[in-house]
Amino acid sequence: MYFRKIINDPVYGFITIDDELVYQVIAHPYYQRLRRINQMAMAYLVYPGAVHTRLHHSLGAYHLMCNALNELKSKGIEITYEEERAAKIAILLHDVGHGPFSHALEHILIEGMHHEEISLLIMEELNRQFEGKLQLTLDIFTAKYHKKFLHQLISGQLDVDRMDYLTRDSFFSGVNEGVIAYDRILKMLTVQNGELMVEEKGIYSIEKFLVARRLMYWQVYLHKTVNCAEQMLRRIIKRARQVKAPAPGTIHKLINEPGTKITIEEFCGLDDFDLHTVIKSWSNHEDKILSVLCKGIINRQLLKTKYFGEPVDNNLLQEKTKMACEKLNITEEEAGWLVFTGEAASSTYNFEDEHIYILFKDGTVKDISEVDNALINQNMRGKVKKYYICYLR
Repeated sequence: MYFRKIINDPVYGFITIDDELVYQVIAHPYYQRLRRINQMAMAYLVYPGAVHTRLHHSLGAYHLMCNALNELKSKGIEITYEEERAAKIAILLHDVGHGPFSHALEHILIEGMHHEEISLLIMEELNRQFEGKLQLTLDIFTAKYHKKFLHQLISGQLDVDRMDYLTRDSFFSGVNEGVIAYDRILKMLTVQNGELMVEEKGIYSIEKFLVARRLMYWQVYLHKTVNCAEQMLRRIIKRARQVKAPAPGTIHKLINEPGTKITIEEFCGLDDFDLHTVIKSWSNHEDKILSVLCKGIINRQLLKTKYFGEPVDNNLLQEKTKMACEKLNITEEEAGWLVFTGEAASSTYNFEDEHIYILFKDGTVKDISEVDNALINQNMRGKVKKYYICYLR
């Protein structure tokens, strides 16, 4: 039966949905909840336009997956209709397990669980609700399916997830350093011995992709003010637990009943709006520390942050701690919630677990780091690390 829906996307134009099962997944409340989860968490406090959602991103990644699969099929790669549909649904649902404020509160709000684990639980529940129609999607998502390249398109160093978030986050933040030639990269994709690879002509586009990712991390995702806001958000949750701050429904369970399990239904009822509401109410809490942190987020009165190339001098930490004690008439222990140090790290390319392979015209295959005059080379092994201090202004 003929089926077609179109969605107008500000980045790619029209996105086509031509499968009824795909549309039913998109229409499901578990998926629609992604409208209420910001893609870039606290980045809007620095880049006001960065208010796009996880739903925007997943639809964009779906669009790139459609293009990638069409390109591979045009090159003679065998992909059945069922495999194509399953891969499309897998990329739509790859982030469905993100909680409020996404990575900023990962392992904090839902302790000890990575969002991919929660995504898998939700996908398994959806598979039950759709009477087993998503089993192939689950097999591809968990890398159990024999066609490895389908999983690599969803999760890898060159997946459509990364291609979309770089393109989309650059668009909405206005940071041009994240612009990549995603369309050319997709055209250069191929498969050799079951592995996703890039044709030789795409080398420079791949290097630009990796450099853009590095620049976006330090200019946007790990921007010192964004990092500070996310650290404050984490401390709000931890402090609320300590003082047993009141909260409604599921938030109450997560804050005041640690260790209590919540259902998938309860988890999928949580979003950024719930956290914004309780943070706003806690801004008037009798606990001075919780109140200061919450007002800081609500009114963008953030802590001051500085990055350093070396670990923060302990004398500076003590100096800022003493100043906070005097300014707010609080104890040194309480000041530790408002004056603290940490480290931020990012790597350009994962040399150990994942690889981007280049297929040359003569049939040879090399890692992107091994091509002649490689821009991404062994000198970039390891993470770039910066140290920071956050303190009361």
